[in-house]
Amino acid sequence: MTPLARLIADRIREAGPITVADYMAECLLHPVHGYYTTRDPFGAKGDFTTAPEISQMFGELIGLALAQAWLDRGSPAPFTLAELGPGRGTLMADILRATRSVPGFHEAARVTLVEASPRLREVQAATLAAYSPNWIDHLEDLPEAPLFLIANEFLDALPIRQFQHGPQGWQERLIGLRDETLTFGLSAPLPQVPEAPAFRHAPEGALVEDNLAARHAVAEVSTRIARAGGMAYWIDYGGWRSQGDTLQALRQHRPDDPLAHPGEADLTAHVDFEPLAALAPAFAYDTQGAVLTRLGIDARAERLAQGLSGPALENHRSAHHRLTDPQEMGSLFKVLAITSAGAPPPPGFA
Repeated sequence: MTPLARLIADRIREAGPITVADYMAECLLHPVHGYYTTRDPFGAKGDFTTAPEISQMFGELIGLALAQAWLDRGSPAPFTLAELGPGRGTLMADILRATRSVPGFHEAARVTLVEASPRLREVQAATLAAYSPNWIDHLEDLPEAPLFLIANEFLDALPIRQFQHGPQGWQERLIGLRDETLTFGLSAPLPQVPEAPAFRHAPEGALVEDNLAARHAVAEVSTRIARAGGMAYWIDYGGWRSQGDTLQALRQHRPDDPLAHPGEADLTAHVDFEPLAALAPAFAYDTQGAVLTRLGIDARAERLAQGLSGPALENHRSAHHRLTDPQEMGSLFKVLAITSAGAPPPPGFA
């Protein structure tokens, strides 16, 4: 049993079973034993690899798309260039490198990173030392200015609640103890559940996940964009009106039991984009592969390939395939672009 598992077990013994959301929050952000508090989880030495770590092309294209959106909206200055959950800072570094030749973009940008982990802030500071970024703890702390924002694999790590539709009605999935081991169980029948399309159309036996934290984040960004202008890209794995148990753990690049190693494994869940899109003044939605293709990843890949050979060329082609192929990240990952009503369409969408 991990140190955090013992603390969670003590909490359950004292106060009763906890929600899946409470469990995820403890596992990921506990101030002493939380997964993101204690380690750099990215890359070969971590537990997972995100798109910016796979290839520079991802960040370059997203950066140029944000710059084009900025130009399309009249080049407001100053503006906030923000990233949620910036990891090692790789994505923002690629964005800033790709956009350095866009006239006025860097001069007007106020680079802002929303990051809760002190350990990751140190890594980001080293990666982005040339750009003097500003860090904030919460979305609500974003400055009042036009906002151009990227959130890649941010929503999937926000705590979810799970609800089971059974013969007695809706019950919440909880985490309790059985023989001193963490285990899943169900609450008593509930008088009501969250207002979301997935609940209204769920058959008996269905399990539906609800991400209040994701709705709060998207609502906050949408309100700011409606008020001051801008655009946001939310990129994550998930779908539209998703149902089923998608809670998963990853430890040392391998799937793990979500209850087995609290604080030592990454916990995520698929994103249901339908209720998030409903919060936007205007939105566009498509697969990552389709958006990257429209942004020109094929031409960029060919250009980069001209200077490569041998294993480097093979790795480059593999990265291109992994980002865009429907059997890889191309279809599993979706892009939700949020903009203000009446604004030009987001780059990358038909």
